[in-house]
Amino acid sequence: MKRIMVTTLSLCLLGFAPAAHAQPAADFYKSRTVTLIVPFSAGGIYDIASRLLARHMPRHIPGNPNMIVQNQPGGGGITSANRLASAIEKDGLTFASISRGIPQLAIVGEPNIHFDPAKLTWLGSISSYADDAYLLTIMTTNKINSVKDAQASTIHMGGVGAGATNTTFAMLARDLLGMKVEVVKGFPGANDIWLGMERGEVDGQTIDVSAIKSSRPALWNEKKVKFLVQFARATRLTYMPDVPTGRELTRNAEDKALLEFAESPFFMALPYAAPPDIPADRARILTTAFMATTTSREFLEEVEKVGINASPIDGEAVRRIVMEAAQTPKPIRDRLAEFLLAK
Repeated sequence: MKRIMVTTLSLCLLGFAPAAHAQPAADFYKSRTVTLIVPFSAGGIYDIASRLLARHMPRHIPGNPNMIVQNQPGGGGITSANRLASAIEKDGLTFASISRGIPQLAIVGEPNIHFDPAKLTWLGSISSYADDAYLLTIMTTNKINSVKDAQASTIHMGGVGAGATNTTFAMLARDLLGMKVEVVKGFPGANDIWLGMERGEVDGQTIDVSAIKSSRPALWNEKKVKFLVQFARATRLTYMPDVPTGRELTRNAEDKALLEFAESPFFMALPYAAPPDIPADRARILTTAFMATTTSREFLEEVEKVGINASPIDGEAVRRIVMEAAQTPKPIRDRLAEFLLAK
């Protein structure tokens, strides 16, 4: 009898106690709410893309949970990424849009990043930049019309802050391409920089084709913006044959190698991740649902309507980009750190 009682107790401890944890993931999401965190203010491409994702993704998750979007701007995306990695419960009920420059900041030693980006549960990226570019953009009313003009006259470019790609590429245009750029930092997001451009507080910003078409379609359609340089391109976009790439304009092999490393985050341009170490079955559900959503006809039709050039890749592809960037020779990483970590 004693042996039977001990065996029964053991079964209770080993089997019944973790029953909640053993709940099948397919049942876990039923009647639950999944939170999608956006690290920037409303109105920019991260926000627009995330709201479309939240609209379509629940039907690809077993149990069809509710999904809400929370904007949590701060620190150029670092604040929300740190919270995702360490402070948010690892239960598969929260994931985030990750500022694409965050992994690179971690690689070069940004002291405010407190996690290893390779350990995040990467779901994938909506864009791999197949038909996009990061454009140095100014209003058509500006007297500057070319890189040569900007090498002779100062332009004021808006930026979020240290580490944000709009800030970094404005500085790279200055130091690698010889343009007279002054960076005005501290904007909460790209939408706020647009307002500054429209009010004449700054001349321009570096921003994606997709971001312009989705957040300021009238400016794009009415040709009220012009472009001086296209970054994150090995070749010129076919529909922008007269706008040079940054790689064309670099002055030596060392500068070109630096620029290519700086451009690497764009090939995972709109990435999403959940916390590290979430249950493996829930991670599979989220990663599968992400790709099912971003490759679905309904999602692709909607993102095209708002101007986002979608070219989705899965979480493993994002992880490979992060890991390959980490293998960049130290002299190049150290040199880029001077731009990324500049205060």
